[in-house]
Amino acid sequence: MLKPIIEFCASNMHLDTDQTMKRLEQDPEMEVIEYGCLGNCGECYLFPFGLVNGEIIAAVTADELYDRIMDEIKTQRIEREGQERP
Repeated sequence: MLKPIIEFCASNMHLDTDQTMKRLEQDPEMEVIEYGCLGNCGECYLFPFGLVNGEIIAAVTADELYDRIMDEIKTQRIEREGQERP
């Protein structure tokens, strides 16, 4: 099974996204990467966000972002497993 790749923008950390990133880094089943910029400047200054396997996930708070990221990972796994079955 492939690890989900979760990407964060360093410029978004002022919205407590760094706490979400640290929580996710504790899970060895996830690949968490921080970049200087992800090119989503409009989102970056408005609310906490990250990318899960390239999909933008955003929320009002960092705690909500964590929950939404976890939900997205589950959804993507279910979709991938459904595609792998004949």
